[in-house]
Amino acid sequence: MGRLCLEHDPEVFRSVLDRVGDKWSLILIGLLDTGSMRFTELLHTTPGISRRMLTLTLRNLERDGIVKRTIYPEIPPRVEYEVTPFGHTLTAPVIGLAQWAADNQDTIVANRRAFDESRAGDELG
Repeated sequence: MGRLCLEHDPEVFRSVLDRVGDKWSLILIGLLDTGSMRFTELLHTTPGISRRMLTLTLRNLERDGIVKRTIYPEIPPRVEYEVTPFGHTLTAPVIGLAQWAADNQDTIVANRRAFDESRAGDELG
């Protein structure tokens, strides 16, 4: 990964990784991969996210061209979000990362527990 940083603009590279590595972005990309959803659907199927955080995350994903926002001229207005064709190039790695996390969560929890127990009593680690 270090070589990739050197071969590209480090600021842009970092900002892209920050965006796609953000927990809410990963969750929303995964949800939208199955099809378009309305804002309230996303809000209700994403426990723990606030309206403001959902708005900001969707806006940033839209800005990067990963998510498309469509406004339908109805009363009341209907707005749907979906992954763009460009965004779909990201879904396989995102799903792979999510699968890795699911497959390894027990090991990670055990590793954290062992680490914390080995550091019990250390003041600064």
